Amino acid sequence: VVRMPAGPTVVITPWNAPFMLSTWKCSPALAAGNTVILKPSEMTPAVSAVMAEVIASLFPTNEVALFEGSLPTSQALLDLPFDHIFFTGGERVGRLVMAAAAQHLTPVTLELGGKSPAVVLNDADLTVTSRRLVWGKCLNAGQTCIAPDYLLVQRGVAAPLIQKLGERIGACFGADPLASPDLASIVNAGQFARLQQLLQGAQQRGQVLFGGQSDAARRRMAPTLIRVERLDDPLMAEELFGPLLPVLEVDDLPQAMAWINGRPKPLALYLFSTSADAQRQLLEGTSSGGVCVNDVVMQVSVPELPFGGVGNSGMGTYHGEAGFLTFSHRRSVLRRPFQLDVPLRYPPYGQRLPLIRQLLR
Repeated sequence: VVRMPAGPTVVITPWNAPFMLSTWKCSPALAAGNTVILKPSEMTPAVSAVMAEVIASLFPTNEVALFEGSLPTSQALLDLPFDHIFFTGGERVGRLVMAAAAQHLTPVTLELGGKSPAVVLNDADLTVTSRRLVWGKCLNAGQTCIAPDYLLVQRGVAAPLIQKLGERIGACFGADPLASPDLASIVNAGQFARLQQLLQGAQQRGQVLFGGQSDAARRRMAPTLIRVERLDDPLMAEELFGPLLPVLEVDDLPQAMAWINGRPKPLALYLFSTSADAQRQLLEGTSSGGVCVNDVVMQVSVPELPFGGVGNSGMGTYHGEAGFLTFSHRRSVLRRPFQLDVPLRYPPYGQRLPLIRQLLR
């Protein structure tokens, strides 16, 4: 078996971590021997301009080329017969990418995100749990595809966990989170307006438990805990991709799993529990791109773990060896000597047919 380059590859990356996610995809594509066209998001033009300069200084354009531009640029690239397409973004655009790839029978890798839940059971260490949840949710102001999107908390620990989460947010970002140098801004006015609408709706319904401050001029929004009681709540309709954290109470793990299984499969699934039996139940009874137990986001830091989605959260994997394999073609090669050319395989078979049938059984 020989690993061959897949061939000319296009990599389309998102705005939330434009440099990191571009290098994470382009590196294995180049390691596998492919040429790469990189199309970064138009929402972060300053980063794209820097990447264009860096790539032009390191690679000839017939090895790596970066194309800046908006939707028409992406559409023009997807009309071309590439040998592999790697797209990171939302589910809606992912469907369009896959439809375009089908015109040329081009294989695709899709990293699409989704609403990644975190389950917190009664036996969790709430102090450590709150630290890790706040860190993971507030990383890049929640603009991370594997940020915990909402919490499913067992009733016995819901109140103390909410208190500890609030205390932890204060410890990280101070009494005025909007003034903290450690809190990132929302990427643009459109994304801020979307989050602000969700926040204002929760405020009007009296659901905000902690936080709620925002500043449209600076596109800053405080980490906010929001009580949610129904799965049809507006906050549960789509991936939040911001510092809003809905908290839903559940009776037990089976109820949490039923809620998870009633939604599209997430890119990441988190469980906070010391129970080996609970961990086993979650792994056996749910489906997700990946699972992290007693922490969040850290699974992407382990190169030995393939990273990718399933169902609505994507298809295919990368990171470490998985990335090299994704951008390769597994070519089977058989070599035979001229010696030992057995006549039995060639017709006419005549009376040898019963023996051949016996050998094929």
